[in-house]
Amino acid sequence: MLFGIVQAKRGNLRLHMRINGSIGLVLIAAVLAFEIDVRVNGWREAAMPSPYYDTWVFPALYVHLAFAVSSLVLLLWTIIGAWRGFPRPPAPAPHSVLHRRLGKLTFLDLCCTTLSGWTFYYLAFVA
Repeated sequence: MLFGIVQAKRGNLRLHMRINGSIGLVLIAAVLAFEIDVRVNGWREAAMPSPYYDTWVFPALYVHLAFAVSSLVLLLWTIIGAWRGFPRPPAPAPHSVLHRRLGKLTFLDLCCTTLSGWTFYYLAFVA
């Protein structure tokens, strides 16, 4: 994703659109598949042996879910906004300022989602 952002800064807007748009759509599909799997197969039984199950697993999950939900909203807002707000082929437009801000916020939120997900995974399934 960072490579795609760098491409936008270098003026390679078409490559930026293809890379980050593809990553965003793959992330959305992966989250959907993961959610279906968790709903069908559950996760609590696998996490119960963790020494942190009764203390840190659920707080870590709630922090992760807060970032994950906000990331999904921001990701959709960024992608849909770009789709509607930019010409084809992509070029600077009035939407650029909002897109840049949303992109930075989305990237930061996705980093927090990743770190909180790793933390939850460690506490629930590795420790």
